[in-house]
Amino acid sequence: MDFGFTTAAYVVAAVLFILSLGGLSGQESAKRAVWYGMAGMALAVIATLIGPGSGLWLLSLLLIAGGGAIGWVVAKRVQMTEMPQLVAAMHSLVGLAAVFVGFNADIELGRVMAMDETARTSLEGFAALIARKDAVEISILRVELFLGIFIGAITFTGSVVAFGKLAGKVTSAATKLPGGHALNAGAALISVICLIWYFNTGGMLPLVIMTLLAFFIGYHLIMGIGGADMPVVVSMLNSYSGWAAAAIGFSLGNDLLIVVGALVGSSGAILSYIMCKAMNRHFVSVILGGFGGASGPAAEVEGEQVAIDADGVAQALNDADSIVIVPGYGMAVAQAQQAVSELTNKLRAKGKTVRFAIHPVAGRLPGHMNVLLAEAKVPYDIVLEMDEINEDFPDTDVVIVIGSNDIVNPAAQDDPNSPIAGMPVLEVWKAKQVFVSKRGQGTGYSGIENPLFFKDNTRMFYGDAKDSMSSLLPKID
Repeated sequence: MDFGFTTAAYVVAAVLFILSLGGLSGQESAKRAVWYGMAGMALAVIATLIGPGSGLWLLSLLLIAGGGAIGWVVAKRVQMTEMPQLVAAMHSLVGLAAVFVGFNADIELGRVMAMDETARTSLEGFAALIARKDAVEISILRVELFLGIFIGAITFTGSVVAFGKLAGKVTSAATKLPGGHALNAGAALISVICLIWYFNTGGMLPLVIMTLLAFFIGYHLIMGIGGADMPVVVSMLNSYSGWAAAAIGFSLGNDLLIVVGALVGSSGAILSYIMCKAMNRHFVSVILGGFGGASGPAAEVEGEQVAIDADGVAQALNDADSIVIVPGYGMAVAQAQQAVSELTNKLRAKGKTVRFAIHPVAGRLPGHMNVLLAEAKVPYDIVLEMDEINEDFPDTDVVIVIGSNDIVNPAAQDDPNSPIAGMPVLEVWKAKQVFVSKRGQGTGYSGIENPLFFKDNTRMFYGDAKDSMSSLLPKID
């Protein structure tokens, strides 16, 4: 098959990927966008398999079948509550693939450079591409594959740590080794020296040293970020994986890989920037893993948490005209979205105004709550972002907070020593009554105490969120 077909197929696939990204910006078009992405990827795989330089058909088909089967099983088994760690795991695979491809490209480069001109004429695929390069292009190739391995290695270990934090297998607290940022800076500086070394010699040793250092940087960067900021971390790692893919695309001379990597990298970076703005964080600090810790002792919380039963919550809902529901990760864990949807329908049928308030980092993955509510068929037009609804809380009769902690924490505004100081939050405490659905009196994933739970207008609705919301249904009259 000639380059013309492959190029045309790659152009169509790139257009489908762009349409997919564009469609994901809205809930109504998201399902169609996913199909665009699937079609684009299928076309890209087929074009690559039958394009120039293709070979090892049996091995390729076996690997595709095996990967597809594993993906199918994982997709069937993973719950919505586990989606954040699944995304982190997928990012780690992209990073590791970039490392393997980069080393393979270096080995192939060394093999081709050792051949004479006559032997090079019979080469095919990537080896033939290398054989046509002059000295300057070979130098550029070395830089490209070096950067691909470097970014991929950081993405791999960073994503593994993020997976551990999200899955509760690694502490969610911000943890750094003695020396903190100096260790990261030292590792980065030595990596630059390795780049110069590799650029001038083409040896394998500087690549190996740099890879080990990059593995450490990825580990140490993400370990230094607190649990409250993990949604930004997932988005940031998504961007890293895209740039790693783009760098390897340059090394392989694969235009589609460059385009897709750039799309993923840039969209992930833009999302990370938007989320940093929403959390009042500095974008550069996020990239350097330099946030998520307190600057001093947090303020002491005085008072006690006052509990309320289902009858009390139901009575308040029956008397209220305007109601706002704030979903969080606790709703996902309890799989309470269907019960919440039913409660919403029943309240709206009685003529009450019910809306949902979504913080940009609610849950542990960007858009996590939006997906859950869409799954439960909650109308899109009553799901509002923080900036759209924050001013309405003083006029709201009842707020129900379901499994959220940091995004409704007034300490972000009142305590300059809080780890989330300065982060914009949903100002639910300004409503007339606030009911917080929680399993118990714990501080939540980030380990930060929430003064909201001790305020005079707040009552704690303890219990499993699904059971708690379901218990309200027969009491709404």
